[in-house]
Amino acid sequence: MKLTSGHLSYCTNIHSGESWKDHFAALKENFPGIRKQVCGNQAMGIGLRLSNSASLDIQGAEELREFKEWLSANNAYVFTMNGFPYGDFHHAVVKDNVHAPDWTSKERVDYTIRLFNTLAKLLPEGMEGGISTSPLSYRFWFPDKNDFQNAVFTATKNIIEIAEELIRIRQNSGVKMHLDIEPEPDGILESASEFVDWFESVLIPLSKQILPGRLSISPEEAEQLIREHICLCYDVCHFAIGYESHSDVIELLGNKGIRVGKIQISAALKADLPLNPEFRSGIADAFANYNEPTYLHQVVARKDDGLLIRYRDLPEALSDYTNPLVREWRAHFHVPVFIRELGLLQSTQDDISEVLKIQKNRPFTEHMEVETYTWEVLPEALKIPIGESIVRELNWVKELLLKNQGHE
Repeated sequence: MKLTSGHLSYCTNIHSGESWKDHFAALKENFPGIRKQVCGNQAMGIGLRLSNSASLDIQGAEELREFKEWLSANNAYVFTMNGFPYGDFHHAVVKDNVHAPDWTSKERVDYTIRLFNTLAKLLPEGMEGGISTSPLSYRFWFPDKNDFQNAVFTATKNIIEIAEELIRIRQNSGVKMHLDIEPEPDGILESASEFVDWFESVLIPLSKQILPGRLSISPEEAEQLIREHICLCYDVCHFAIGYESHSDVIELLGNKGIRVGKIQISAALKADLPLNPEFRSGIADAFANYNEPTYLHQVVARKDDGLLIRYRDLPEALSDYTNPLVREWRAHFHVPVFIRELGLLQSTQDDISEVLKIQKNRPFTEHMEVETYTWEVLPEALKIPIGESIVRELNWVKELLLKNQGHE
């Protein structure tokens, strides 16, 4: 749906299934009712997730034609995609394999180009499109410093190849799209400072070396085009887990001329850890209820001196819950954005409110997407019907964005 502050939808990675047949069936079952309850008769956008196998399935002319006809009949449009998870994302142990194949691989390049070619055919005329993706790779796959630097270099060259493809698509068709790189805990790029440093120190210089010869442009033009086609995906949960100041990050990106391609609206778990051993044990037990085997649930702990301790997954944090220096935990477990209190735990819902207030008053992107993909692994007490949950999330966000703007 189009609001003053941009297009708002939800990411269809909440639905299980990896084939296009599965994806399309989930859309048919859920989307019409969601659209009606969220925006009545207005058109509503879709944040489409296509697995690699689904991206191959939809290449057929018949499949694409059928989907476009369904979009038209259901007053729907696609404006953004989630190109982060390549393979199985439900009913499998995902963990760090969510990054595989990573940006050092040809498979990731081919998959992403295929997604962009599909998005270019689905985008409404005159609308920008974006695809979010992995922050290069998973940092712990490269413990050796030289291997790490080589991975960054190779991944960056491959991302420049995507930028070149996007520039050519725009030249040939007028369709403008951007790749939105998503920092997250334990990614090669996991914070705003790391993203900005990579963008300025690696991506821009390498682009100014590579693109002029390929596109017959100047280095200055190459930099400008990179700034238009390579963006940051602002996942609120991920920045909240790292205790980053949203206002500072958004201001930094603006000052550096780095675009935000999409806001992913998501909430993490958090709790203060009291010194009382009994209370602290209760907090740890509450977090343990979210210790499930499908996804990585990194924990970032804040010590009393403000420094951070990073745990690769929730079990590592649970084994260290008695650490007397730790004052707070934040865990990478997406919970419904309309919930603030979860018993002894809380969500980072206030971080969403802060980011959306900035977006409402001074929009810094056109794309917003609620991304709570953990419905199937939520504790049973949080599992309301999936369609109802999506509607509640979207209406909660919409209310925040429309508040005090004179909208009904």
